[in-house]
Amino acid sequence: MTEQLNSLDLPSLAESSDLECKAAQGRDGRGELPEDFWKSYSAMANADGGMILLGVQEKPRGQFTALGLADVERVRKALWDNLHNRKQVSSNLLTEQDVSPVEIDGKTVLRIKVPRAARQVKPVHLGSNPFGGTYLRRYEGDYQADDETVRRLMAERVEDSRDERVLKGYDFSDLDMDTVAAYRNRFAAVKPGHVWSDLPLPAFLERIGAFGKNREEGVTGLRLAGLLMFGRAEVIRDALPHYMVDYQERPEPKAEKRWIDRLVPDGSWSGNVYDFFRKVYQKLTADLKVPFQLQEGQRVDDTPVHEALREALANTLIHADFSGRVSVLVVKRPDMFGFRNPGLMRVPPALAVQGGNSDCRNRRLQTMFQLVGYGDHAGSGLPKIYHNWAGQHWRRPVLYELREPEQTLMELRMSSLLPAQAVAELEAHLGTKFASLSPLEHLALVTAATEGMVNHGRLREIATDHPSDITKMLTRLVKDGLLISDGVGRGMVYFLPWQDRRAVTLFEDDGTSSLTPELAALTPELSALTPELAALTPELENLPPDTAAQVVSDVSQLSEAEIDLLRQRAAPVSERLRASPELVRHTVLALCAGRYLGLRVLADLLKRRDRDGKDLRTRILSPLVAEGALLRAYPKANDPRQAYITSPTTEKEQ
Repeated sequence: MTEQLNSLDLPSLAESSDLECKAAQGRDGRGELPEDFWKSYSAMANADGGMILLGVQEKPRGQFTALGLADVERVRKALWDNLHNRKQVSSNLLTEQDVSPVEIDGKTVLRIKVPRAARQVKPVHLGSNPFGGTYLRRYEGDYQADDETVRRLMAERVEDSRDERVLKGYDFSDLDMDTVAAYRNRFAAVKPGHVWSDLPLPAFLERIGAFGKNREEGVTGLRLAGLLMFGRAEVIRDALPHYMVDYQERPEPKAEKRWIDRLVPDGSWSGNVYDFFRKVYQKLTADLKVPFQLQEGQRVDDTPVHEALREALANTLIHADFSGRVSVLVVKRPDMFGFRNPGLMRVPPALAVQGGNSDCRNRRLQTMFQLVGYGDHAGSGLPKIYHNWAGQHWRRPVLYELREPEQTLMELRMSSLLPAQAVAELEAHLGTKFASLSPLEHLALVTAATEGMVNHGRLREIATDHPSDITKMLTRLVKDGLLISDGVGRGMVYFLPWQDRRAVTLFEDDGTSSLTPELAALTPELSALTPELAALTPELENLPPDTAAQVVSDVSQLSEAEIDLLRQRAAPVSERLRASPELVRHTVLALCAGRYLGLRVLADLLKRRDRDGKDLRTRILSPLVAEGALLRAYPKANDPRQAYITSPTTEKEQ
């Protein structure tokens, strides 16, 4: 029996998973497999998977109309024929159960569920060449992957352990011997009497996996894991130019960058992974309350919270892609702990949380940590973190990925599901209306108050209600003015009407996540340090007064007439669901003629779905600057105040 749906169900489906709708009518109106289907297939497979509906039109965005396919079997046969054609696509991920006809409003459409590809088959690409044929899912659109991303996907596919590599030209002189001694002391304390404890240094490093041999090439030397674990930061950067570890303690429960304690490789310590772990763990747990308890006559200075933080910190380091463009970042705030590592998870987050599904990126590092009592057995670390946090009756941890640039983040919040402070805030704004709401509505509003925003995925994690009920509830709260929505589909987020939407996450963009090639060789975080670290890097120079006067950082600085003029210039892009890169480039140059426009102003005028404009900067603005068509207001590419103006030469040519 064919499954039956209603077009009213599709907004709920779009919010809970990645959904792509294609009319797929064909020239004769009987239905055909559209050519752009394969871009969506590649993009979804290389991301988190998703669903493609053939025979459904989404126009305008968020409104669905079932057109149906007159000849479903013809479309389905074309799909299977091409899935097995390596000249069309590199890998078939679908089974018979993934392709099925469904009825929507009485019309038959074809539903195709695209799974997330395992790293061993990525990149899933069109044609025989992954370079140029690989697509990625960004903001519910399909974008061609750049060569750097394709190389990283191919490295992930080939290298089961990224830190296994034996390095040529590196030796023991590149190690920090104080770190090695500290590790050996810890090893002897954890494993008293172990036969490795008394081995000479080269033999000990070989046993723990820091030193090894590439048997194919006959080369013996330090492994990348050994350099990361025990090396000096400046030497590590010779092998990994983007290497950076960063700890920040922030004084308030806000996303702002002000800090009262910071640890970065500044020359005062080794800067390697093991010393970072030791120093940061002490800082994270320095003021944790430890109840008095004895075990075999010895006081135990450990709690489930200590254990969860230890696991989270170790996980951050052993799963990091140290070749990535962002730093390892650990943040401590009064209300939460945050952990970020470069690189996406090799296992989907939902499966990783269940446990028993480990695919560690740095297995040698993992082993070295386990040998001294840090890091749990394969696949059990995340479940232990979630279990220990739940034991404190705190909010469920948040584990999520960001794809531009690639990073994985975990937030451990120290607040209950219905903290009194958040409830008091909502009662102050909403009065008696808050008490009349349902438990699910309470949970949605409190989550928005506590975490800065709420979305469909977060509520699915902490509520037991059906996804469609969550969608209907959120729609109702928006209609009643209790929440404000922003975005479409799976990117939809919700805010309280009085919230500052700029501070929605612990890991607000610090300007280092989209480094230009010129800055890539520099230490990423040090290129945008706050003024407190002026001793390490000079502060950015201020703009000349005549230039500063031209910078528009907010549309409120403009008159209504000026805003109308700019919106007319932006219309060719802002009024389209999708615009070609060339059209966006031309429109940006028209907007920036005669004045500096800030990144958020441009994103607003062009109605970009990425409100902060990071994708716009990476794909459009930086290339235009490199070509000389745009000029920057500030010398540092990632200055948070950055604005752009069309160069006089380009303006004349236009």
